[in-house]
Amino acid sequence: MIDHDRLFKELISTFFVEFIDLFFPEVLTYLEQDSITFLDKEIFTDVTEGEKYEGDLIAKVKFQGKDAYFLIHVEAQATAKAQFNRRMFTYFARFHEKLSLPVYPIVIFSYDSPNKEADKQYEVIFPDFKVLEFNYQVIQLNSLNWRDFLNQSNPVASALMAKMKIDPKDRPKVKAECLRLLVTLKLDPARMQLISGFVDTYLTLNRSEEIQFQTEINTFSQPVQEDVMQITTSWMRQGIEQGNEREKAFIIRQIKRKLGDIPASLQTKITELTIDEVEALGEALLDFSSIDDLVNWLNI
Repeated sequence: MIDHDRLFKELISTFFVEFIDLFFPEVLTYLEQDSITFLDKEIFTDVTEGEKYEGDLIAKVKFQGKDAYFLIHVEAQATAKAQFNRRMFTYFARFHEKLSLPVYPIVIFSYDSPNKEADKQYEVIFPDFKVLEFNYQVIQLNSLNWRDFLNQSNPVASALMAKMKIDPKDRPKVKAECLRLLVTLKLDPARMQLISGFVDTYLTLNRSEEIQFQTEINTFSQPVQEDVMQITTSWMRQGIEQGNEREKAFIIRQIKRKLGDIPASLQTKITELTIDEVEALGEALLDFSSIDDLVNWLNI
């Protein structure tokens, strides 16, 4: 399963200024960019529901030209949930109470459906007067058109286009455009890998889509083509390595099922085998009756 929370938190915390600049550029006019610090997760219990919640990302930032701070709370939500607006207010109230700072609340809705506009406020109203109107900023990715972000020289745009409103037939094109934009940004390898991994996670293509994806890449200029191909080659290499690790883990499970627990030293020896050796071990395992047979096969 995709760890949506981790992927979005890594992306936003790594490119926090770029994230704010892309969606809330007016905030940068009063935010001191050198003052950003991320706070530890604020964990609290909702006593009315008996559930434990965690705020995804809380940044403490300074107002420009002032000796005063505020919080930016970013919540990434991968599924639509009832009364989420009330939870956002609860977050706001707890953070404001614990840290005694104003809070700028933001939600990123990354689910594919529903497509209806998400709530942006929480209210408490009586027939004769309004007690509370709490508002928060909303980025609803499935309502944003990826084409509107094609020319944004911003790494967050390069990543999040993969989760925006996409016609199914355009999936290969969007993936290619995400990478085209990414390689033009000239980021360091670690940050390039973060974004390319994000894109590949959310735009996994089938065989026919891969063919169209290659066709789209071929329309780019030669230097861009080469840079994009380096990324796709890296994906292939990682996929092979992950496949090898899964196969080794499977063989170890099969050995344990047939022979019982085995020493850690033998497990380490198996993980050091080549993929051809692992396949040979899988065939030999059929004839094993004891751990001694495994030890002899491994020539320990």
